[in-house]
Amino acid sequence: SVAIRESGKDRGVGVERGAGYTRSMVSRRVPDPAVDALEGLHSDVDAQVAPLVALHASRLRCARGCSGCCVDDLTVFEVEAARIIRHHAELLAHAEPHPPGACALLDDEGACRIYPDRPYVCRTQGLPLRWLEEAEIATHARAEGEAIEMRDICPLNEEGGPPVETLTADTCWTIGPFEDRLARLQVAQDDGQGRRVRLRDLFSRR
Repeated sequence: SVAIRESGKDRGVGVERGAGYTRSMVSRRVPDPAVDALEGLHSDVDAQVAPLVALHASRLRCARGCSGCCVDDLTVFEVEAARIIRHHAELLAHAEPHPPGACALLDDEGACRIYPDRPYVCRTQGLPLRWLEEAEIATHARAEGEAIEMRDICPLNEEGGPPVETLTADTCWTIGPFEDRLARLQVAQDDGQGRRVRLRDLFSRR
């Protein structure tokens, strides 16, 4: 069975490990080959996202300046922060972050200033999402621990297409496989710690 839950919008919001992160710390910890590997992973994501965007074009309202999902205090693995640092060092050193209340990387019009190098979660948000969770308690319909398929979509994208619970699995973005790849890439750099960085903390001016 398929259940609907509005939890996809919380993807990428997590507890950072430690405090006082700086660009220099991230750059020291994450070697160039790891950032190269991340860029390959992002390219793989984009290749799989493209047909889903085409399929759901009639319902997707995501466009430049649509920033409802661009929450403040977003955290990413250090390896994704390192990609942003690689390509946007001048921005991070001299520009002002977006005021608190939305992602620090937005401009005054709500557009992403690092769009080509945005994190994984930003590349898939807005699509119909599916993932599996284990049932916490037994019911007449399922046993405790049985997998439940969950679905979610941005409220702005609910209209213009079939209800997300009726979509086939291959027409949704499946949360899990790429998250696992990304996590493995990160823990290979930090001895399994899975360190995360708050995007706002990448700016010199906070």
